[in-house]
Parts: sequence; structure tokens; C-alpha cells
Amino acid sequence: MSTVSGKRILVTGGAGTIGSNLVDLLVDRGAAEVVVLDNLVRGRHANLAAALPSGRVTLVEGDIRDVDTVRKATEGAELVFHLAAIRITQCAEEPRLANEVLVDGTFNVLEAAVAAGVEKVVASSSASVYGLAETFPTDERHHPYNNDTFYGAAKAFNEGMLRSFHAMYGLDYVALRYFNVYGPRMDIHGLYTEVLIRWMERIENGEPPLILGDGNQTMDFVDVRDIARANLLAAESELTDEVFNVASATETSLKELAQALLEAMDRPDLAPVHGPARAVNGVTRRLADVSAARERLGFTAEIDLRTGLRDLVRWWRAERAADAEAVAR
Repeated sequence: MSTVSGKRILVTGGAGTIGSNLVDLLVDRGAAEVVVLDNLVRGRHANLAAALPSGRVTLVEGDIRDVDTVRKATEGAELVFHLAAIRITQCAEEPRLANEVLVDGTFNVLEAAVAAGVEKVVASSSASVYGLAETFPTDERHHPYNNDTFYGAAKAFNEGMLRSFHAMYGLDYVALRYFNVYGPRMDIHGLYTEVLIRWMERIENGEPPLILGDGNQTMDFVDVRDIARANLLAAESELTDEVFNVASATETSLKELAQALLEAMDRPDLAPVHGPARAVNGVTRRLADVSAARERLGFTAEIDLRTGLRDLVRWWRAERAADAEAVAR
């Protein structure tokens, strides 16, 4: 087994939801230096509040679209975690930007990793590559042809790019296909934020959560802290040229999610309401087969949905209180 202890590590998107939780783990595991490259569009300084005082974390405010910035940040790195991305909804509205960030940006990161002699890249992929799967639970060998989103297409291309860089240059990598990520440090301020944030805002105001569609569509929710741990396991494994699903392997409908959130916010009296379905993508069901990650990475999700939602609500309320206090000053 390899280890992150004593290593110089680059984390792109390291001030974001997943990235910052990963940075905390890297500091705890004894990384010598962690360079965070983030343009702070979705990431926040506050997300790194626990890690920066260690003196081993450096925040570089920059963009993966900038070749020179990426090369400089990668110099001397032994490991790279590539998490920088934009959300699926923004990809649909700004596909050119999506191509520049997800495709060109990823190329810049991999090119710099080769030039710097990086030992391994752990890259963030997505269950979006499957589109609406034909088999459930869905394993990593399922074809990507049902995806019709630009986001999913870019992630599928990135996986191909990783394979080709491995074949051409011997760049070791592991790619992780995240399912539906949630948890503390979710983006609560951005334009393209998650449905859970909107629901919490409504519930806190005494309004019922709004479900777009009939609510029977399902997701496979996985806590961001489990995602961060999966990244660490991938980095410390001897595996290369591999792709793994990262999920809880538990199917939850939007109706069930709304009810669980109402309970987490102590408002079970509010019944969800429904609105017209919005066609961001046509995925109506998700359920991962995680046996490969369990058997080969040693990964199993540890945080159940109800516990995770309670933690998310507690964090979100603390953030709201801090924002209100800042405005009052």
C-alpha cells in the first residue's frame, strides 16, 4: 500500500465541497504539503478553515483553463486529485464553458501531471456517464450510450483521456464515478446549487419542499465525507487504470428524500408539494453496484442518509447564522 504521508499533493477544486473535505483528510494523514488550486467560483475560503492553520496547505487562486497556472501548481507534486468542475445544470446552459473547463481543463491537468512525473492522478468522474441505465444495480461495465448530457459526455471523454495518457505516458490513475453527493460544505450561495439547499430554504421559512415531477425518480445518495475517503483509498491503493462507482448502494426516491429532510429539520408536519418536471436530464433511476469498490478499494459508505442529512442541516444553519451575523456588523 502507498501512503499520502510526507507527499506533496495537488488538489484541483480543493476549496469546494468534496475537495475541502479531502484536504482535511490529507492533512490528518500527514501530507507534507497540499496545494489547492481553485478559482473560488464554487469553492470558498471558509471550507479550508480547518486545514489552513496546519501550515501545510497553500491556496492558489487560479483556473485549470490556464496552462501556466496548472503547470506551476503541479511542479513537484507526487499525487494529484482532480476535482475541479462545473455543475451539470451550468453545462447545459453554457456548453462552451463546460468544454473549456471539463475537457480542456482536464487535459491541462493531465499534461502537467505527466511533465511533473506525478505518481498517480485520482480523478472525479460521475454516474452521469451511464445516463438512464438499463440494469440495476449498475456496475462499471455498463455502456455510456444512454447519457445525453454534455456533463456526462465530458466525464466519459475524460475517462478515455485518462486511459490514453496511461497508455501513451504510463500515467497511473484511478477514476471515481460519484453518484448523488450531498453533505456539509455544499454550495449554498451559487446560482447552480443543489435541490437540497433550495428545500432547506423553503422548510426553514415554513414552506413545504417543492418536488419537480411526481417524486418517484430515485437517486443513490452518498455523503461527501465518504466521497473524500474513497479518494484517499484510491490514492493509497496500488491500483491503476481502473474506474469505480462510489455510492451508498441505497435507492432513495425524491419523495423519500423530502420526507427525510423534513424529519431532519424537525418539520414533519409540512407535506411536500409538486411542480412540473424540469428536463435537465432524463435519468429517473439510479442505484449503484459498489462491489468492485468494496472488494478492490476497501470502500463502503459509512454515513447513512438520515445521519448525513442531520449533519447537513446543522452545518447549513450554522452557515446561515454566520452570514446573518456578518451582515449585522
